[in-house]
Amino acid sequence: MFHYSNQDLYCENVPLADIARQAGTPAYVYSSAIILENYRAYDEALGALPHTVCYAVKANSSLGILALLAKAGAGFDIVSGGELYRVMRAGGDPAKVVFSGVGKTAGEVDYALESGIHMFNCESEPELALIDALAARRGVKAGFAIRVNPDVDASTHPYISTGLREHKFGIDIADAEAVYERARDLPNLTAEGVSCHIGSQLMDTNPILEATERVLALVERLRAKGFAIGQIDLGGGLGVAYQAHEQAPEIRGFVAQVRARLEGRGLRVTIEPGRSIVGRAGVLLTRVLYRKKSAEKEFVVVDAAMNDLIRPSLYRSHHEIIPLRKTGRPEIVADVVGPVCETGDFLARGRNMANAAPGDYLAVETAGAYGFVQSSNYNSRPRAPEILVEGDTFRTIRARETYADLVRGEVK
Repeated sequence: MFHYSNQDLYCENVPLADIARQAGTPAYVYSSAIILENYRAYDEALGALPHTVCYAVKANSSLGILALLAKAGAGFDIVSGGELYRVMRAGGDPAKVVFSGVGKTAGEVDYALESGIHMFNCESEPELALIDALAARRGVKAGFAIRVNPDVDASTHPYISTGLREHKFGIDIADAEAVYERARDLPNLTAEGVSCHIGSQLMDTNPILEATERVLALVERLRAKGFAIGQIDLGGGLGVAYQAHEQAPEIRGFVAQVRARLEGRGLRVTIEPGRSIVGRAGVLLTRVLYRKKSAEKEFVVVDAAMNDLIRPSLYRSHHEIIPLRKTGRPEIVADVVGPVCETGDFLARGRNMANAAPGDYLAVETAGAYGFVQSSNYNSRPRAPEILVEGDTFRTIRARETYADLVRGEVK
């Protein structure tokens, strides 16, 4: 849905330069068509198998995007009370919400119980005890799944790998049966399923399939002990291509492999994709401020910075950077850097890129996931707006912050 026409870069049917001129830069722009296409790929590939596609809110929590997915029928995977609030404000169905995360507070659990969410993915025995106690106060039973750690290496960045014994997430799969047994003594809990999630940005689907087999074996052992396990939550984590030469897993093909393992098991499946739904649906628009040369390097100084998109600085991640208008000028090799007072403030280093002049606009690709949600006001920089494109129209779903927004809630 991002394509060039007559040398100009479009999102769906809208020239991105028009958005840059009207909304200013930096600005995040999302394609509604790509988001819906990716969501439907999961939903349709699961077919008649009982399922819920729970979008991982942490990937991009803009109300406009949550509302788009809620209208399409999506459920939601949340990791905080704030994310639940966003889902509710966006019109999401709390009965299609699963609450994951290793550090749920009493206030967050109580809010989730009050809202009537579907299930908690629990990561420790103290968490189970807390949910039981709070459910007792409300006179309700809370459904739960234990997030098991299958000790499968996801082969991804160490910061986003979650499936090994050394990680903080989940309960060792070898200990899970005993934990389920002890949970029988918690009268306000109902063991509804088993959950796992081994990491993010997975380009090889074999670890997910291996984890699925281990979780299915656990389900059968639990059923043999009298647990009425009717659900399996396989998490998310499917990767996207950040570089032109990369080949990301195809959603429908991957889901077909999962479905083949689940059919006939009498299980309802929940999957929690985030990045693979919104990652390639978004770009960060930025404008070139200056060109600068040192003895060894050439710099393209732009108005977007690490506070707008921290992934290159935090993960050394690669995002393609392309011009909003092709000029035919020969490419250059440069560092693309922002205005923040940190040497670590860069969007690219040593990049072969368009020969962009001051005033030219650039698009940082594949910025729809973990872009705006990780942005900050560092250096007292107002956060960028978010724009949603729908066919030949676009609308602002988050206004650009003002200087007044920077001090909202502060006193002197």
